[in-house]
Amino acid sequence: MSEQEKNKELEAEQTAAPQEPEGCREEAEPAPEKNKAKKKKEKGVTFTREQVEQMEQAVQQLETVKDQFTRLAAEYDNYRKRTAKEKDSLYQDAKADTIREFLAVYDNLERAASAPGGGDDAHKKGLEMIFAQYREILKKLGVTEIEAQGQPFDPERHNAVMHIDDEQFGENEVAQVFQAGFLLGDKVIRHAIVQVAN
Repeated sequence: MSEQEKNKELEAEQTAAPQEPEGCREEAEPAPEKNKAKKKKEKGVTFTREQVEQMEQAVQQLETVKDQFTRLAAEYDNYRKRTAKEKDSLYQDAKADTIREFLAVYDNLERAASAPGGGDDAHKKGLEMIFAQYREILKKLGVTEIEAQGQPFDPERHNAVMHIDDEQFGENEVAQVFQAGFLLGDKVIRHAIVQVAN
């Protein structure tokens, strides 16, 4: 280090901590009571009435904003759930409407497959295979046939077009199915057209 740098360091040390003669140190120290008073003043903070009122208003505003935020978050969550439910409902309705249109093809395939065969067994076998494939596709889509034959009449699932008096069947029992009914999940997409025994 150069001489100038050493001098600068010494000056900095002397400025930071000025040394006093020993006799002067005792007089310069403040009395212990004054130290305590200074410490109390440094630790304790006092507020004016206006400042306290402003702080209370700020706390109330914060609570109001927090309440508004909570309500807004709840409203958004409800909106999100409602729109998801509506979207799913629209999808299910569109799916049911589409499947309903294809049920006429199901009826025709069922009639053709159950018709007594003429002379072409290969043709009948082909129709039965197509009909089986069609039923499998409906099953994959979640479509199930309504059980009707021999079941008690259910106006939610069956459409009665005829009544018959027959001792073989119980009261309000489906005696004959004219057209199969179908469910998509729990929703009826086509009622079964049936004959009911009295």
